[in-house]
Amino acid sequence: MVSAVETLRWGGDHVMFIDQRKLPHRVEYVRCRDAAEVADAIRSMVVRGAPAIGCAAAYGIALEALKGTRDFGAAFAALRASRPTAVNLYWALDRMQRLIDAQPPDLAAALVAEARAIHAEDLEINRAIGRHGEKYVPDGARILTYCNTGALATAGYGTALGVIRAARDAGKRISVLASETRPYLQGARLTAWELVQENIPVTLITDNMAGHFMRIGQVDLVIVGADRVAANGDVANKIGTYGLAVLAARHGIPFYVAVPVPTFDPAIESGEAIPIEERSADEVTGYGDVRWAPEGVKVEHPAFDVTPAELVTAIITDKGVIERPDKTKIARLLDR
Repeated sequence: MVSAVETLRWGGDHVMFIDQRKLPHRVEYVRCRDAAEVADAIRSMVVRGAPAIGCAAAYGIALEALKGTRDFGAAFAALRASRPTAVNLYWALDRMQRLIDAQPPDLAAALVAEARAIHAEDLEINRAIGRHGEKYVPDGARILTYCNTGALATAGYGTALGVIRAARDAGKRISVLASETRPYLQGARLTAWELVQENIPVTLITDNMAGHFMRIGQVDLVIVGADRVAANGDVANKIGTYGLAVLAARHGIPFYVAVPVPTFDPAIESGEAIPIEERSADEVTGYGDVRWAPEGVKVEHPAFDVTPAELVTAIITDKGVIERPDKTKIARLLDR
């Protein structure tokens, strides 16, 4: 089944992103016509999720070519600086750079075609993740998920939510506990909204309820996405993921990570070397027009944390599943 959510739309001389800051209250699209506008959309969370960010960045470079840009240095710099943790961003930009270096006769047309290919490939990659992953979801499973890993985080299907969709489409009776995901509430605003759109049973919980529901036997498995996976299998994902992995290990619950192969970064030996984005204090002290913290309070806001490979039951990818991931198993998969 195709997702009801269309995250990115190519318009020939512009790209449009569903404005995820406005969800779930209203569905609006933001139109971008050059790389600077795309970079701003990524940085400001109009578009988010590692695979979607990669697609967006590719379109940003294509738009620059359509404008007649010859020196792409500023465009690449702006896009690379927009979100530092999501490795898919750099993977997509490197792919566009290789094409520029090849100097095709019609560079603009070639870059547009490449961006559209990255977009289409992401859909197929995520469907493959779903096919591999649904085998790990038993009939009747109660699934805990975190952040947003669905159509809104990708080209339109999902990684962890893609596995959930695939399990539903395989006829399995499943239900989802969506953790709200402080401080930006991607679980409450986005994941819950997506699942409601698709009539997948979903219950929203606050982040600090996860251990309780595990203890009373209401969680059969945890599945999350990731923004970067190190060579040894350490996983960088939305802040709070590490705590869920620890809780899952304590309660003997499988903890799965669903990612496309471009999310692996073999140049990073371990999670200790993954750059962690620091975001605005405003996202912690309040939301929208509401502030709940006192003026003058010090705020720390790392947007991601690292879960050690030893806490990961399996990494589900478009090329297959790596159970109990380690450096050797990951290298073997990447060589396929």
